Amino acid sequence: MNFSGKNILVVGASGGLGGEFVSSLIAAGANVYGTAKSNESATKISDQVAQKLLLDLESQESISTLANYLNSAVKLDGVIVSAGLVAFGLATDTPNEIDSKLIQVNYRGPRDLLVALQPNLANSEGAFVLNVTGIVAQMPLPSMSSYSASKMAMHGFLTAVAREWRRSGIKVVSELLGHTETGLATRAIAGQAPQFPQGLSPAEAVAQMLKSLES
Repeated sequence: MNFSGKNILVVGASGGLGGEFVSSLIAAGANVYGTAKSNESATKISDQVAQKLLLDLESQESISTLANYLNSAVKLDGVIVSAGLVAFGLATDTPNEIDSKLIQVNYRGPRDLLVALQPNLANSEGAFVLNVTGIVAQMPLPSMSSYSASKMAMHGFLTAVAREWRRSGIKVVSELLGHTETGLATRAIAGQAPQFPQGLSPAEAVAQMLKSLES
């Protein structure tokens, strides 16, 4: 698809991968709306975006507020979800609160936002949803059981709604991205990351994902 003139929401625009989506889409002529969790992290979003927005995926009120605003003020052509949390550790060592946090941020929060924005997207010809789900959704890894489970939940949801929302003309992509050098592993909410092989750069990863949307 041609991104020029399209209104695209990037969830997680303040992150390494999200920031790359923002700059690439702006360069392609898109009007980008970028979210961050706080005013502090919003300073990391490019000032070239159409609007900086706040979104806390752990807050239902925040999710509803953003969705209501966008549905009333912006005709969306696409949504890219590039936000999430990671944790490491054996299943027997992972507290329930860590598991619940991963499920909320990696699955339930994005799921609730996308469902709320679906009618908006259905009004746009050629609309799309792209969620950076990760390869662990298909190949769960040891010492990453809760993280893998949260990503598998999102992948299952997206796989199902890809068929449901096709009737409304919305393309849904669950991007099973391999390890990428975004620094996420160094910001784990629990445990310590294993030694991963060298991954893709954010620029390489985003270029691949946008190319798949274009085709």
